[in-house]
Amino acid sequence: MNEQSVKSPSLMIALIPIIFLGVVLSYAILVFDESPHVPLVLATIVTCLIAGKLGHKWPDMEKYIINSIKISMQAILILLSIGMLIGVWIAAGVVPTMIYYGLEIINPSIFLVASLIVCSIVSVATSSSWATCGTVGVALFGIGSGLGIPQPLVVGSIISGAYFGDKMSPLSDTTNLAPAVVGNTTLFEHIRHLVYSTGIAWTLAAIIFGVLGMRYSAGDVNIELIDTMLYSISENFNISPVLLLPPVLVVGMVALKVPPLPGIICGALIAVVMGIIFQASFYDGINEVVGVMLSSAQAGFVADTGNEYIDNLFTNGGIEGMLWTVSLIICAMAFGSMMEKSGCIEKIAASLLAFAKSTGSLVAVSLFSCFFVNIATSDQYLAIVLPGRMYKDEYIKRGLHPKNLARCCEDGGTVTSPLVPWNTCGAYMYGVFGISAFVYAPYCFFNLICPVVNLILGITGITMEKIDKDTFIPDSAATL
Repeated sequence: MNEQSVKSPSLMIALIPIIFLGVVLSYAILVFDESPHVPLVLATIVTCLIAGKLGHKWPDMEKYIINSIKISMQAILILLSIGMLIGVWIAAGVVPTMIYYGLEIINPSIFLVASLIVCSIVSVATSSSWATCGTVGVALFGIGSGLGIPQPLVVGSIISGAYFGDKMSPLSDTTNLAPAVVGNTTLFEHIRHLVYSTGIAWTLAAIIFGVLGMRYSAGDVNIELIDTMLYSISENFNISPVLLLPPVLVVGMVALKVPPLPGIICGALIAVVMGIIFQASFYDGINEVVGVMLSSAQAGFVADTGNEYIDNLFTNGGIEGMLWTVSLIICAMAFGSMMEKSGCIEKIAASLLAFAKSTGSLVAVSLFSCFFVNIATSDQYLAIVLPGRMYKDEYIKRGLHPKNLARCCEDGGTVTSPLVPWNTCGAYMYGVFGISAFVYAPYCFFNLICPVVNLILGITGITMEKIDKDTFIPDSAATL
């Protein structure tokens, strides 16, 4: 293909796919209560037509889409393995044990704050928001539901804690990616600079969760419901502290940098063995237990306790249960890849610089661009890489240290990714909790507050570190 024959889109042309997606998506969801899949496919078709009009050839577009989907294959494999893990953990009694003990010991009034703290610690240790939500997050979700706390609020506390670690852990991929993209910033310089916005946002989120949690004091909780749940769990699963071993081992393996897939698979296999040992008394022989474990890994565990609430809570997991989310990721990555290939993303981001007259407005544009890329490309890594590439020179030109941009990439890109339903992160959370980002996003207080705090820091100039233009030498780390 002759590169000179490819044109750049105008701003109006670049906005067409976004406007089209917004209209079709809203119509499909609000009017017909349909999923985002078909709107994303239609928006991809529109973007392909625009790219063709600009001079891109279909074979090149098709190759770009396929390569982008290939990039997401690791996330898809993790998603499928998490589905298998959840199904097996329920069947083996791991999740029921975690929920059983949680219902017995956690005070409802402090549950939301406790959930935030636990997920923050686990996510820092594991460096993974996905692993945190797919393991301890599942148990906390069940505990919070049993305590009578609204499920979207529970999910909000879990995701808030999970993304604290995803953003702050030195082992996290996004925490390493942001300073690498902007250059002239080491990993620990980046983390120290993140402390300002992250610390304030986390503290405010904890206060909000604490205040909201007071509404669910012991006097307001349906004790009868909890007692019924405890009875139903104990009547249908053998509960033992030993069954807490699989989640401890998974968290430990991830913390020790064992690759996610082997760690998750090991956690599932260990749970199968423990399920055969501990739950055999509820089945007619070993073959039936093994069959339940296999079917739970494939299609998810189907609870039949006679308690509708417990049945709804424990009917979950399985590889097949994640296929809706996998297909959404594929559709979203196809759309995102064409938005990037056609030049629409670059044009929109570059046009936003015209509004960046001051330091505060430059920070605002950076944050908005990261969030916009999350919406347009459905990928949190692109939400860091693209704005990081586009604005790094502008920050240096204005005498602002690149670490300020790296912080914007995290506060605008990393933590906002689960707030977009069709983003890979938002789709994953739906697969784990069965609740759309449209529903839980208003309660992800940490994720919502981080960009606001960063913007305030940019407007006031507080913590916005400067560079000495005479001695500053840009490095080449940003040429990823």
